[in-house]
Amino acid sequence: MEALRCTIMRGGTSKAVFLREEDLPAPGAERDGIILRVFGSPDKRQIDGLGGADPLTSKLAIIGAPRVLNTDVTYTFGQVEIDRPHVDYHSLCGNISAAVGQYAIESGLVEAVEPITTVRAYTTNLKRVLTIEVPVKDGRPVRLGTYRVPGVPGTGARILLDFADTAGGATGSLLPTGNPVDTLDVPGVGKIEASLIDIGNAHVFVRARDVGLTGTETPAEIDRDKALLDRLESIRGTGAFRMGMATSPEAARRETPATPILGIISPPAAYVGHLDGAPVAAEDVDLVSRLLFMQITHKTYAGTSTACTGVAARIPGSIVHEALRKDALDRVEIRIGHPAGVIDTESDVVLAGAGRNHGVRRATLGRTARRILDGTVYLD
Repeated sequence: MEALRCTIMRGGTSKAVFLREEDLPAPGAERDGIILRVFGSPDKRQIDGLGGADPLTSKLAIIGAPRVLNTDVTYTFGQVEIDRPHVDYHSLCGNISAAVGQYAIESGLVEAVEPITTVRAYTTNLKRVLTIEVPVKDGRPVRLGTYRVPGVPGTGARILLDFADTAGGATGSLLPTGNPVDTLDVPGVGKIEASLIDIGNAHVFVRARDVGLTGTETPAEIDRDKALLDRLESIRGTGAFRMGMATSPEAARRETPATPILGIISPPAAYVGHLDGAPVAAEDVDLVSRLLFMQITHKTYAGTSTACTGVAARIPGSIVHEALRKDALDRVEIRIGHPAGVIDTESDVVLAGAGRNHGVRRATLGRTARRILDGTVYLD
């Protein structure tokens, strides 16, 4: 194989290469080898491929025909590692998922229906269905609009994703241990309380103060402390092991580097957005969070983390619920303060006695997307 048709799309605050399933070999080493050549991995600059040399721009979406009843497309997300030859298929990217709906319509895989086209995408990563609502006019997705995503220049048309069906997708249960809070015995760290919650992607939530942070640090401030990053990764790995996602805490970095995502939670506070220097007022957020993603701090906020944080906020006893502004549960939306601004999510959780029986009726994310390039990527 010398060349592949490809599309590059921005979805929310991430960017991905889109490939068609029918153009690729079956899942396995041959397929992954082709994908690594497309991205130019492993190489910290990904200079010989389409990767952007950052976890948020080294992402893959493989789109195929529907093979599950009542779905429109089949969607496989891949996190392409930069410094080692590995493609991680354990996770899901909410930002890129917004672009999947637009791509499906623009590529003729889903018929455009005005004013909203609903795309039901079966995700092979979680074996669950994502519902993506795309505004449409004159047979095409609407591109212009007033919806603003912190971390993305300008505005666009709002695409709404609902992750409700993904609850338990990675571990089998919204609360994998049945508990809103667990005590983890972390190698090199000691005992620390964490909330282990699985929707969109599995997450490990800890208090900022328990890891020596205020919670309002910039990504650069966190990332320059290598010892801190090592401790945070050890916490994440221990959470992965407790949830059954890794064979040991130490193996998590190798076996499942992208998930669970680590969320560092603190109460509402004022800070300055690290991308544009704009102030974020404490009264404009219901809680503050920072994420560890692919062993570095997320520069904005992951889409799946938005949905998971909103759901966690409505589970009594969780670390996220504990930090939440007290009147926030009276509103439909939860506002999350992240390094680049504020993101909101609507969540509806059905509390059913034992934690393993909790259900989710709604877990939303608003994003924008844009098709950047259609073309051919050469492999040799």
